[in-house]
Amino acid sequence: MGLFDFAADIGRKLFSKEEEASKAVTEHVAEDNPGVENVQVTVENGEAKITGVATTASALEKAVLMVGNVMGVTHVNADAVVVANGEKVAGDEEFYIIQKGDTLWKIAEKAYGNGAKYKAIVEANKEVIKDENKIFPGQKIRIPKGL
Repeated sequence: MGLFDFAADIGRKLFSKEEEASKAVTEHVAEDNPGVENVQVTVENGEAKITGVATTASALEKAVLMVGNVMGVTHVNADAVVVANGEKVAGDEEFYIIQKGDTLWKIAEKAYGNGAKYKAIVEANKEVIKDENKIFPGQKIRIPKGL
């Protein structure tokens, strides 16, 4: 899948010391597991590596976003994750970095020409967006295609 870049100084704070990071981030993904069996995350010098078997490409993308939107993570490497059904994983064109002043309505207007479709963005990112009224600049989300 490749290496994905994230902003290190934003996101959920899950650990204070790097030696706590791997366990904390693995537990974070396991809590709202989007469909990655035997998921393990190791974090070293800001780079997180995910291993496991994803049920779908979408599940893998969600796991990458869950890991990358953790404070202290600058890169996510998911090359070691296998997608069980052989489905191809989309490229960066399906991801969006939230900008200052963005709302989910504005993002949906830009992506679909209809702000009312923001609920599809919330649903596609429910592991990352816990409250649709609380998004922040630098957060990376998926934009579902074909709506």
